[in-house]
Amino acid sequence: MNEQEKLEIKRHSLAHILATAVLEMFPEAKFGVGPAIENGFYYDFDLPRTLIPEDLPILEKKMKEIIKQNLPFEREEIKREKALELFEKAGQIYKVEILGEEANEEKVTVYRTGSFVDLCRGPHIDSTGEIDFTSFKLTKTSAAYWRGDEKNKMLQRIYAVAFENKTQLKEYEAQLIEAEKRDHKKLGRELDLFSFHPEAPGSAFWHPRGMIIWNELEKFGKSIRKKYGSVEIQTPQLAKKVLWETSGHWDHYQEDMFSFKVENETYCLKPMDCPFNIKIYQTKQRSYKELPIRYTEIGRVMRNEKSGQLNGLFRVRAITQDDSHILLMENQIEEEIRTLLKMVKEYFNVFDIKPEFFLSTRPDDFMGETSTWEKAEKDLRDALAKENIEYGLKDKDGAFYGPKIDINIKDAIGRSWQLATIQLDFQLPGRFDMEYIDADGGKKTPVMIHAAIFGSLERFIGILIEHTGGNFPLWISPVQVKLLPVSSEKHIGYTQKIFDILANEDIRVEIDDSNESIGKKIREAEKEKIPYMLVLGDKEIEDGAVAVRSKGSRDIVAMKVEEFLQKIKGEVKNKK
Repeated sequence: MNEQEKLEIKRHSLAHILATAVLEMFPEAKFGVGPAIENGFYYDFDLPRTLIPEDLPILEKKMKEIIKQNLPFEREEIKREKALELFEKAGQIYKVEILGEEANEEKVTVYRTGSFVDLCRGPHIDSTGEIDFTSFKLTKTSAAYWRGDEKNKMLQRIYAVAFENKTQLKEYEAQLIEAEKRDHKKLGRELDLFSFHPEAPGSAFWHPRGMIIWNELEKFGKSIRKKYGSVEIQTPQLAKKVLWETSGHWDHYQEDMFSFKVENETYCLKPMDCPFNIKIYQTKQRSYKELPIRYTEIGRVMRNEKSGQLNGLFRVRAITQDDSHILLMENQIEEEIRTLLKMVKEYFNVFDIKPEFFLSTRPDDFMGETSTWEKAEKDLRDALAKENIEYGLKDKDGAFYGPKIDINIKDAIGRSWQLATIQLDFQLPGRFDMEYIDADGGKKTPVMIHAAIFGSLERFIGILIEHTGGNFPLWISPVQVKLLPVSSEKHIGYTQKIFDILANEDIRVEIDDSNESIGKKIREAEKEKIPYMLVLGDKEIEDGAVAVRSKGSRDIVAMKVEEFLQKIKGEVKNKK
């Protein structure tokens, strides 16, 4: 096992220690599930009263006492009927329900830790004494439906963070404090970028400054895709149910789709762009000479995310994807994947972000021929190797219709985010009877590649806000220059002249003509995270110059107007 796998086992074991502590505090407690999760673990409980914040330190103290007792984790494999009898007698209705779904299992495993017995496959550490009791912390409680289904009873979930040692825990807590400062929802309000309103849950309202960031990112992405041979299309947001029946979404994704009746027909708002791209492909007979065809679209899709899962720009219902669908022959896969990998690097290098790559291979429930999958996975491996890309493996984590490459990034405070996905698809072309005429005159089915580099513009902007702390690169900053006249009356004429010069060169510039002191004006511009502040007073008028102060610097540099103009234009052009 690698270190991460060992840590996950410790986290899962800590969940059992938490349950043992809960049983001591609430002997009548009924237990749901308690998995390890990123950075820690949780456990769901059905308790006789609602937990309060003051309960967490009490439970934490009990957990540390259990750890000091060095209690063993005892694994036992027993017959399913015996397990049913055990948990029915204990009144553990949720464990009984789980066992009821494992009717084909002759034997199941249980783990004992002190007075607590859990239905669990494991594995676990040998004993509680292996845990460093300074390495974890109970963080919060929340409501959680049993099995995530709102039709079921509401349970209470206790969350915790857990690491190898106290040092790692402290580092994580410091990261949380920094993350709170960088919270995109908070900065979005403060910088006047976007807002959310209860009348349209899960949908961002983009303000003028936010739209500048959006449009610059959209323009940047389109320019790269055009350079690599993509052609832009636009498709509807609404289609009859029959389209989604053909694609398979109606059978497998219906709960996450918005649908309604019109003139006795069921229509759906699109949750994906791919079927619409296919319809454009099918408007005429295609030849192998045309392939690959690279469609790109700023796709606006709607997904019926549960209200409890909505989270600022990270989880929305109205999603905008920088989508791409490539139709090609099997012998073109490797080269096309290499092109997409080059694009990924070009996208993220601009933001000084180093992407991490993962190959996700054939799952157990795959569709199609094993030989086709093996060839596709080899193509992906070869493309990664030829681009000199180191990558991790996500074994059996591909989609049922094809293997994929996932791209993660790490932000400025070390958090990992999955963004881009490059997905091979052998199933949709077949479901839609797509074809092209091959060199021998026969009809063949193309392969499809799905690729979204930003992933969604909403989520990427949210990540970018937190990555930069709102200190955007100059080229996407909503306001690039703030003009600060020393006297709003005496110097406003010269200030307006500088404004006109910069604005005529497409520099985004504003004037602070308030009656505040120059120190207050500088502090306000710093709060707004403006990259450049130009102080304009008597000396600047006399010299035909500007006094330049960069964000975060106390230094003020005198420059001729033309010199500053060339400097900022060069930085915008080169995306510095």
